Amino acid sequence: MSILQVNGHDTYCYTAGKPFDAAKPTVVFIHGVLNDHSVWILQSRWFANHGWNVLAVDLPGHCKSAGAPPASVEDAAQFVIALLDAAGVQKAALIGHSFGSLIALEAAARAPERITQLAMVGTAYPMVVSPALLESSVSDPQRAIAMVNTFSHSLLAPPPSSLGPGTWLYGSSRALMRRVLASNREANVFHIGFKACNDYANGEAAMEKVQCPVLFLLGDADQMTPPRATKALVGKARNAKVVTVHAGHALMSEAPDEVLFALRDFVAG
Repeated sequence: MSILQVNGHDTYCYTAGKPFDAAKPTVVFIHGVLNDHSVWILQSRWFANHGWNVLAVDLPGHCKSAGAPPASVEDAAQFVIALLDAAGVQKAALIGHSFGSLIALEAAARAPERITQLAMVGTAYPMVVSPALLESSVSDPQRAIAMVNTFSHSLLAPPPSSLGPGTWLYGSSRALMRRVLASNREANVFHIGFKACNDYANGEAAMEKVQCPVLFLLGDADQMTPPRATKALVGKARNAKVVTVHAGHALMSEAPDEVLFALRDFVAG
C-alpha cells in the first residue's frame, strides 16, 4: 500500500504488495461508483508481479482516501493527473471501470502526452443513470444498491469467479457497496458518483483528443452499460480495440481471467 498526498489530502493506493520503482512502467486502476481499489484485486496483483508499478486508487472521499468526493468526471480526471504528479510518474497506462472509465478518458484527453494506453472497462457514453436510481440513491440507498447489483450481474455465482468457483457475487458486491457508502458520513458518494456519470457530456470531444491506443472491454450481458452504447466513442477513437467477454457489468469478478488476459494483451503486450 501507499499513502500519497494529492491536493493536500491522504490518498490510498494499493500497490499489490510491491514497492514503487520509478524505473518500471506504471498502470493506474480507477474504480466505479460505490467501489474501491479491491475490485481490481486479481488484475492489479498480476501487473505488480510482472514488472509494473500498480496504483489502484481509492477515489477521494472513498474508504481510505480523504478529501471531497469528485462531483464531476472532470474533477476526478484532474485528481488522476494530480495523482501522477504526486507519485512522480511522468507516463502511465489508465484502466477504469464504469465511472472510472469516464474518468480515465477525460484524464487521457487532458494530458494526452502522459497516457500510454487507455482501457475503458464496462463503459458507455453517454452514461445515463435512470431517474429511479438517481432518486433512490438519495431516498433509499440500500434499495438502490440492491437494484444496481441486480442489473450488474448476469449470474449470481458464475464459475469460475474472482474469489473461486461458486462465490456469491451479488452478496460480496452488495457488501462492498454498503461499506463504501458507510465510509463517508459527510457526503453521499453513491448519489454524487451517479450524478457525475449522468451529467458527463464531454465524452466524444475528449476521445478526439486522446492520442494513445484505446481498449473497450465490455460484457455481453451488461445491463448497466450495454456494449451498443460504446458505438460513438469507438467511432471517435484513433486506435480502438474492442474485446467482449461473457459477463455483466461486474465483469472483473464474473470473468476475471478473461478481463485479465485482455488487459495483459493490451497494456503489457
